[in-house]
Amino acid sequence: MEIAAILLVALVAALHAYFLVLEMFLWEKKPGRSLSGFDADMARATAPLAANQGLYNGFLAAGLVWGLIAGDPTGFRVQVFFLSCVLVAGLYGGFTANRRILVAQALPGALVLAVVLLAR
Repeated sequence: MEIAAILLVALVAALHAYFLVLEMFLWEKKPGRSLSGFDADMARATAPLAANQGLYNGFLAAGLVWGLIAGDPTGFRVQVFFLSCVLVAGLYGGFTANRRILVAQALPGALVLAVVLLAR
């Protein structure tokens, strides 16, 4: 169960690193516009907001990686903290911005948090 927890935390970290790239660097290109559904003008207008959001996703990814490489008990605590942040951010985004965020961010965060806690 512990190995599964480690792999799943790494997967959520990779997902948030992907969100960083998508929101900071690809927002005005096809992948970002496909995700947002924005036309070129709206993508250009919202790019600074998306980049800011991408930066926060990068912080979540970095925190999860820190949790993976830090020794216990710090590593475990850091993983729980950052997975909780992923869950809260996903819930907030899902209820205020786009329901898809519940599935893309909140659900993985909740499931992996449960696995990490159960693996302990």
